[in-house]
Amino acid sequence: MLLKLLFILCEGRLVEKMDFYEVVRTRRSIRSYKPDPIPDDVLNRVLDTARIAPSGSNRQPWRFIVVKDEGLKKRLVPACGNQGFIAEAPVVIVACGRDIGWNRGGYMGSMSMLVDVSIAFTHLILAARAEGLGTCWIGSFDNAKVKEVLGIPEEYNVVAITPLGYPASEEFREPGSRKPLSEIVSFNGFKQ
Repeated sequence: MLLKLLFILCEGRLVEKMDFYEVVRTRRSIRSYKPDPIPDDVLNRVLDTARIAPSGSNRQPWRFIVVKDEGLKKRLVPACGNQGFIAEAPVVIVACGRDIGWNRGGYMGSMSMLVDVSIAFTHLILAARAEGLGTCWIGSFDNAKVKEVLGIPEEYNVVAITPLGYPASEEFREPGSRKPLSEIVSFNGFKQ
């Protein structure tokens, strides 16, 4: 029988390691955060998973902005549909991407970098869950306003934003209803 949790010695302290499938099953959007700071070693491990994520031809068209400044976090709220919980977290991460000059699939054009940045961002949110940190993938934002607040250069666009912190009241658990595999998977061709 596989152990769901493993403990290993990391940098002189005992660290809990979660089973990958448990991480995936219990990752959920967290919208309430404790003000507790995130230790630098934990934050760096989470960020490093984005760094090592795969990208087409290893182009790595991403930049991740770690926002800890309270004033900047508050200025991001109106740029993110007035979702105030974003500024409650001790950290906000803004994922940006630039045009990689590759038209993926023959139709994505300059926005094909969205695939690579989304892969890296997914690595980041899953690593955060493994560390006991909550995230909430924010897709409701005004690209121009976020770029203005954070001084993001013209050649980059915001792809996703997440608050990052320890959950205040919400617990990690499996998601609610999802479509069964039979509705989303077909073999050897598209079938409805």
